[in-house]
Parts: sequence; structure tokens; C-alpha cells
Amino acid sequence: MAEENWRERLRTWLAEHPPPPEAHTDVAAAQRYQAQLHDAGYAGLTWPKEWGGQGLGAVEAQAFAEESAAADLPTRPFMIGMGMTGPTLVDLGTPEQKRRYLPPLLRGEEIWCQLFSEPGAGSDVASLRTRAVREPDGSWVLSGQKVWTSNAQWADVAAVLARTDPDKPKHGGITMFVLDMRQPGVTVRPLVDMTGHAPFNEVYLDEARVPADGVLGEVDGGWRAATTMLGHERVSISGMRQRRGRGVTSAALTELAQRRDVAGDPLVRDRLADLYAHERVLELFTDRMRQETAAGVPVGARGSVGKLAGALLAHRGVEVAGHVAGADAVAWEVSDDGEGPGDDLALGIASAPAASIAGGTNEIQRSIIGERVLGLPREPAADRDRPFRDAPTGEVDRAAGSHV
Repeated sequence: MAEENWRERLRTWLAEHPPPPEAHTDVAAAQRYQAQLHDAGYAGLTWPKEWGGQGLGAVEAQAFAEESAAADLPTRPFMIGMGMTGPTLVDLGTPEQKRRYLPPLLRGEEIWCQLFSEPGAGSDVASLRTRAVREPDGSWVLSGQKVWTSNAQWADVAAVLARTDPDKPKHGGITMFVLDMRQPGVTVRPLVDMTGHAPFNEVYLDEARVPADGVLGEVDGGWRAATTMLGHERVSISGMRQRRGRGVTSAALTELAQRRDVAGDPLVRDRLADLYAHERVLELFTDRMRQETAAGVPVGARGSVGKLAGALLAHRGVEVAGHVAGADAVAWEVSDDGEGPGDDLALGIASAPAASIAGGTNEIQRSIIGERVLGLPREPAADRDRPFRDAPTGEVDRAAGSHV
């Protein structure tokens, strides 16, 4: 009964306070709406009250996930902070860091990004070469390049991984820092993908500075911080729910099948039912992970199961779209305002391949699942115990006869 009452209050509040249409395209409007959500008690539901959260449990978190998906809230600018960096701060941050960063994060006053991947260290994040040098006063100077960074164009703050000790093996000499993105020495450049949008960026660090208290976790203990954040990231990505009637979801494709008068085709109906079943299984799985996280149960490597399932689901949706849309799946007219009948289908099809790359490739997820969930033997790695400064830099290792 308490759950039903809380859900009903939330549903009523969302109905009385819908996000303004401009909040989906105007970051300032999205931030104002996020502040409303927080002040009404609907942000950071499971985070401790002392850091700006609500101190609630898994039941409320589950209800909010379901109701907010239906309400189509403007969450994109905040997805990194809410789903990845914020939970990591809760896990590993100092009391001062939590006090400084979590309340403005929850109110939408500060937007976060995550600076992990590099041109030469994508899925193999631990091969990163961005360097951090400690100054005599304990502060740090960072230089290097990051890539595929979502939200960097809006970000005020970043969680960044940098090499602090090249004499240690690659996983051992990394540190995570909290970086001010608005300072001199940080340059953000957009990267346009085949959808025509720029959902991510490349970021250049040219002697960007981090104060002595800007280490998140421990010096040279950044790999633990990274795996913690990546675990939260995979749960967050796998739990993202597309708005009903948009993209290549079963709901959107069912509506399209009805408009094209093919909903009665047994093959189309079978494909739509299969897609819906896979969507529902993923929803239930991510709901369980969300509940476990809220209850303090570490999800760990199982987050990769949800991440892999979400990527495979995106490709399944594209396949079904081909059966439903026919020629419209490969040829469409894009409207000027981006709201035409073919726009969502085009965007859903063109963006699906990114699901197999962003947040770690499908191959990486399978390796994690095999080694850390199923307990299979680890893949051999010649550089695991080698000092990073002695590791190959991407050239052909002629002794081994393979690319390393």
C-alpha cells in the first residue's frame, strides 16, 4: 500500500508538472526542470540524505524508473552524473567531495562527463596515455587526449583517468581525478556520427590542473575506481528505456505496422512479439539490478550482462524494422524540424551500431561475463605484469606476430 501511495503521488506530480517542450533541446531548461524534480523529492532517491539524496529504497527507485520513462523526462544532460559519476562518488568519494559535488549534481546545477577512452585506448581503457604529474604543492597537471565523451559540450565537471606512475603495470599506475571542465587547458570538439548529430566529443587536456583534494579514490588506485564506475555505467546503459512510440522499439514498430497495414501479417506479428519479449526480459533484469544496487548489493560484472543484452536488443529492433518498414527502412525523407514520421525510424536504425561500442564493445562484455561471471579462464595478456613504460604502443609486435 505504501508503494502504491508513493507511486500515485509521483504520477500526480509528473502530470501536474510536465517538462516544458524546450527542455529536450535547451540544457538550461532541462536544468531548471531537474531542480524542480529535486525540490519535490524525486532526485537521488536511494542516495543518502546527508549528500542531498532522499534516502529511499529500491521500491521507490523502481516506481520512479517506470513512471519517469512514461513521462519522457529530459534526462540526457544528467545521465552521466546520475548513473555513473554520482554513484561512484557515493561509493568512493571523501566526505568533502560528496558535500561539494553531489547536491549540485542532483539539482542539475552542474553537469558531468566521463573522460576514459582515448584514441589508442578504447575498449582497453587501462592502456591510456593521458599523464598526470604531481606538483610540489600536491596538485596535479594533466595532459592528453580523450575521445567518445558524451555530454562534454555541456559539462562543468569530469571524472578523468590519467597515468600517474608509468613504472607500474598498466592497471596499477592509474588515478581517477575530478576535473574542472571550465578551466583553461580544456578544449572540447564535437564528433558527428552518421545520424548527423554530435552525441559525443573529443577532449584535449593541455596542462589542465586538479587540486590535491581532487583525487577520487586513491593515487594509483584508479583502476578500482574505474571498474566501480564502469559497473554503474553498464547498469545505467542497460536500464535506459526508450520513449514509447519512438525509435525501433516494439511499441513504435507496432504503430508503424498498423499504419502500413501489415500488422496482420503472421511473420510481422511474430517478429514484433519476439522483440517485445526481449525488451521485457531486459527490463526485468535491469529492474532487479537497480533494486539490488539500492539495497546495497554490488552488481559487479553482472552489469555487463545487461549492457550486452541492450546492444543485442538494439540490433534486433533494426532487424524487425526492416520487416515492418520495407523500403522505408533504407530510404526516408527527414523533416526540417526532426519530427516527421520517418525521423525516429531513421535515427533508431542509424544509431543502433553505437550500442555495440559505447560503454565497452560486445566482445569486451562477453570477455567480462566469461571470466568474472562464469569463472572461465582469463585470456592471456603479455603486458599484464610489465611496467607500462615498457609496453608496446600499438605497433606490430614482430616477435609475437600480432597487433598489440
